[in-house]
Amino acid sequence: MLRFFNVRFLARPWALVGAMGLLALAGCDPNRVFEENTDFPSNSWDVQRKPAFTFAIADTAARYDVYFDVRNASVYPFYNLYVKATLTGPGGRVGAPLLHQMLLMDPKTGEPRGSGTGDIYDHQILALPRQRFAQPGNYTLTLEQFMRQDQLPGLMAVGVRVAKYQPPTKK
Repeated sequence: MLRFFNVRFLARPWALVGAMGLLALAGCDPNRVFEENTDFPSNSWDVQRKPAFTFAIADTAARYDVYFDVRNASVYPFYNLYVKATLTGPGGRVGAPLLHQMLLMDPKTGEPRGSGTGDIYDHQILALPRQRFAQPGNYTLTLEQFMRQDQLPGLMAVGVRVAKYQPPTKK
């Protein structure tokens, strides 16, 4: 039997609580394949900065949902965000780059969408639903801000989340 913890480790209450927390986090979403975020210096996305996220796909028979994660402050001056996404895989570019419009605030009322506290909001937007990957290997998703100004103040971070697709359950 493989021993993960030794007795001395478990005798320390803070270590036990930390280990339980890590195990709980690891078990939260069994469908998640990858999730990573990139923070922007000075909470501003410069047009020259093109974050790239590399993830491994082993199961080519499965379908995946690919999400964009966005964190913004209430000082972000627009209700939407245009992002160009380019996906490359083991065999080169996968399809043409796609332009995505993400609504961060309600266009009519200006009320923020997403979840958050205070003046910081987190959004998880489904970008590539039920995506199929033809070959096993590493894929890279590169994001470019595609707005009409070089600096986007109030954008704190962007990221990518890849999860195995789960069909909706019937009620």
